[in-house]
Amino acid sequence: MSRLGKDYLRVGMYTDIIFSEKNIHFIAINDGVDSKNSTGNDFTPIRNLFNEFHARDTAKKVRDAMTVRGNSGKYLCTSPPYGFLRDPCDKDKWIVDEEAAKVIQRIYDLCIDGKGVSQIARILWKDKVQTPSAHFHSINVKSRHKPSADPYCWKDCTIEGILSRMEYLGCMVNFKHSKKSYKSKRSYPNDPDNWVIFEDAHPAIIEKAQWERVQELRQHKRRLTKSGRAGLFSGLVYCADCGAKLHFATCKSFDATQDHYRCSNYKSGMGQCSAHFIREVVLRDIILEHIQRTLRYIQQFEASFVRLKYEQSFEDRRRELAEMKREIVRANRRIGELDTLFKRVYEDHVASKLSDERFVSMSSDYETEQRQLKANVMQMEADIAKGEAVTADFQVFLANIRKYTDISELTPTILNEFIPRIEVHAPDKSSGKRTQQIDIYYNAVGVVNIPTAEELESLKAERAARKEQDHKSA
Repeated sequence: MSRLGKDYLRVGMYTDIIFSEKNIHFIAINDGVDSKNSTGNDFTPIRNLFNEFHARDTAKKVRDAMTVRGNSGKYLCTSPPYGFLRDPCDKDKWIVDEEAAKVIQRIYDLCIDGKGVSQIARILWKDKVQTPSAHFHSINVKSRHKPSADPYCWKDCTIEGILSRMEYLGCMVNFKHSKKSYKSKRSYPNDPDNWVIFEDAHPAIIEKAQWERVQELRQHKRRLTKSGRAGLFSGLVYCADCGAKLHFATCKSFDATQDHYRCSNYKSGMGQCSAHFIREVVLRDIILEHIQRTLRYIQQFEASFVRLKYEQSFEDRRRELAEMKREIVRANRRIGELDTLFKRVYEDHVASKLSDERFVSMSSDYETEQRQLKANVMQMEADIAKGEAVTADFQVFLANIRKYTDISELTPTILNEFIPRIEVHAPDKSSGKRTQQIDIYYNAVGVVNIPTAEELESLKAERAARKEQDHKSA
């Protein structure tokens, strides 16, 4: 049965059967309908059906209008998220709510500091920080949610939403949700691939490097063990042999020197890998010492570090990116030429200048070449975006190096700002002593090989000679 027929029967079922069985007296004054006067209700189902047509057509027009608005770079949400307010001079613009922005920045800082969403919620509650709904209520701004009895009771889902919103980067994100029917009030999340994102649509609250680092940390959540403790390096330590994560092992009877990490594929000798056992206190000392040495080296020889270790690789990457951009221009030009050729071939086929077999063969070749070119362009554009992000991350790494003069204690914030990955090798006892190799990867630059004492003296002599030469030339 068609949809129209089902709608017709459903309307008739309500007016003729259900209302009668439930002893409901239905009256529609404008339409002259009275359920007790059956003779006047003959056209009611048809009238209701046309009303349904009108509602469906109106919903379609509204949906089409919202689609056009969203694709043109206009906000679709009725009210800005926590941290933003509508510009009183232009309702289509957002401005930063300074008071809420400080709270958002603090939430991101706490996440970088290794705190989970529940811990962050408890900290905000303890410090009497108003929830988003309570904050909107206090400044007389309408909100979808009414403030709870406790205006400081933050929920985990609220913290998770704040930590994942791209709007805090300055991005406009449209079509994040959709409805399956105009009759349903429930909305469903869309796949991120279907989102329409406009960058720099409004002022940013969170820097891109910090936002991306938070997303990485959220993928490797550090949950508390039954003893109530969490490993400082949980989610960062990997097995150098099998690539699996090293799990943090502790219990209430352990003291600080007994907490350790071991390969998740070990399983007491029954797994696919060895233990790769390392104590947390030992790993903390190793990482702290390496960061201190790296900090001193780069701060003292930043120019040499950039020039000798990474400048050449970034220069090569810049040349590769420039060549990719030129290749994209050539590919797009060829795609346009193929469109023109296909039109000419189609016209020749219609004019009977080409046989069916020749037309099918040529059009198939053109379509295959064009499809391959478009795939290549998409891949190159992704590579360009990735390469430009690496260059930006390198500058963020240098900025973090300059920020610290000395590090005496390893904190979760420092660890998360510098190190995304640590690889632990199996212990080596061939020399009669237990030794273990640790590979430390830094953000944007990977493994940093710190020069030996002799190499450092050579760098000092080279820097002194360069200064003397510059002084003479001046």
